[in-house]
Amino acid sequence: MSGLVAAQREPLPAVLPAVLLLIVSGCAAGADPIAWRDIVAVDLTHPFAADTVVWPTEHDFRLVRQQAGDTAGGYYYASNRIEMPEHGGTHIDAPIHFSKGAPTLDQVPLDRLMGPAVHIDVSGPCAADRDYRVTVDDLERWEAAHGRIPNGTIVLLETGFARFWPDRKAYLGTERRGREGVAELHFPGLHEEAAHWLVRERRVKAVGIDTASIDYGQSTGFEAHVVLLSHHVPVFENLADLRRLPASGFDVVALPMRIAGGTGGPLRMVALLPAR
Repeated sequence: MSGLVAAQREPLPAVLPAVLLLIVSGCAAGADPIAWRDIVAVDLTHPFAADTVVWPTEHDFRLVRQQAGDTAGGYYYASNRIEMPEHGGTHIDAPIHFSKGAPTLDQVPLDRLMGPAVHIDVSGPCAADRDYRVTVDDLERWEAAHGRIPNGTIVLLETGFARFWPDRKAYLGTERRGREGVAELHFPGLHEEAAHWLVRERRVKAVGIDTASIDYGQSTGFEAHVVLLSHHVPVFENLADLRRLPASGFDVVALPMRIAGGTGGPLRMVALLPAR
């Protein structure tokens, strides 16, 4: 463990020992790593496949099958190549995505990617209005019911739109591609004022949402992106299964590919809950 701490060169979140114990115990004892003793892991990641939802101006995810079969050496061998945009499917936005000179994906500290989290369900107003933007009032109503959001928390916003995945029309509001498709996007996001509130008043470490963008579909200025990423707050988009989470009392581990110079990248994200 001391070697790991030295290699990190940054404080380890309180959740990390539990995560390491989960992995090591699962590998060493052959236990199921999805549910071990006092921890249950909930996968918040949509599978990457040909139907993965991407931005209308992006190319689809491709799995190029290169080789699969028995070899002359007597063993089976399979290998593929993947092609995908940085910002397709369940992914992270690094600060550089909307903030000049900010950290690239490989420079995002691990502490920003794991730790205590809260789940804020705004699916009701989002069901009534595809262009809904989560407000400060929504966040304060959640606090009135569940308590103050502690500083350094990861905030996950559930709009309910994950239930449409991977139906592009239902999820994005349009099936069209290119600039015409961007103009027809209709899905909820975070209001600029609420983004400021999360950064200034609650000093959150990251924000996630179950839509294609932290800004609502009709945004042209991407104000929530600018606010969060200019304060080096990473954004997690296209999340899955937030409905399975409690309002609080759980941790999140969000580990993307460490792409040097990346503005974002594919993300494998899990929530760690106490076993009931």
